[in-house]
Amino acid sequence: MTKEKFIAIISEEQESLRRFLLALCGGDRMEAEDIAQEAMIKAYIAIDRFVERAKFATWLFKIAYNTFLDHQRSGWNRREELDAAAQIPGGSNADDAFAYQDLYKAIGTLPLKEKSTILLFYVSGYSVKEIAKITGNSSIAVRKQLSRGRDKLRQILEQ
Repeated sequence: MTKEKFIAIISEEQESLRRFLLALCGGDRMEAEDIAQEAMIKAYIAIDRFVERAKFATWLFKIAYNTFLDHQRSGWNRREELDAAAQIPGGSNADDAFAYQDLYKAIGTLPLKEKSTILLFYVSGYSVKEIAKITGNSSIAVRKQLSRGRDKLRQILEQ
């Protein structure tokens, strides 16, 4: 893949990647940006290992997800409580922030595997098979995580 093609593809995918990471990072924009930048650098360095028949976005999200996990394991985390507007990917005004505040707070309480699966499926629009590739889980595990995550969200939001 040429440098120009890589840049073009990254340009198409970076907004959804940043939204995914922002939600994973609990609304911490600086942490999400740092992880996104690191993931894109890793992808550029490893571009020779990308198999053209695979979906580039899935490969990139897997790198980003693993980079996020690396940051979590290393204890690199400077999360702070942010207002609901900062937690909403693509939120354009205070009304949007208010409308989704409870949902994003509820998503933030989910365990990491369920949270990332819910975000990849509902926010980023990935299929169960693609999520399995990104997270390194089986399709059955992804379906269970989606089911458990939805059940927990329903319980939290009904309270």
